[in-house]
Amino acid sequence: MMTVTLRPWRDEDAQALQDLCSHADRRYLSGRMPFPYTLSDARWWLDKVQADEQKEKGIFRAILFEGKIVGNITIERHEDIRFLDGELGYLLDHAYWSKGIMSQATAQIVQEAFEQLPIIRISASTFAPNLASRRVLEKNGFKLEGILHSAYVKEDTIYDACLYAKYKDPLE
Repeated sequence: MMTVTLRPWRDEDAQALQDLCSHADRRYLSGRMPFPYTLSDARWWLDKVQADEQKEKGIFRAILFEGKIVGNITIERHEDIRFLDGELGYLLDHAYWSKGIMSQATAQIVQEAFEQLPIIRISASTFAPNLASRRVLEKNGFKLEGILHSAYVKEDTIYDACLYAKYKDPLE
């Protein structure tokens, strides 16, 4: 059985975070992550997520596989009228794809978010052709709520987006 654990990011993780983000497959990632990803970028992000977590703005975790940082997973709360919704996002070192790591990490963070954050829903959107990410969501009980046609533009290509969501059990 493989060991996948999540833990809060720490200041001493800056180099590992830089390495992870510098070598990420960016094909289906948001454009907000800087490239090249510097040590300064990593330190800024670590400071931000530590502050955001104290304010219950989200949960931000390093994904460890057999003790090594191999990814990042977050649930960030929306604001304004969507404040009870958290958005799931994740990144996994491509050397660790297709091992079930992200499915396990997603299950763990969803449980943690519903227990610790004042939210009732977790949403996730993915590029329509990103079948691996869609499978991770579906394995974890996320339901496809709709297709947002021509919603994303990446490197001059227009993509549909798939919007998924999972709801907190009302009995919890």
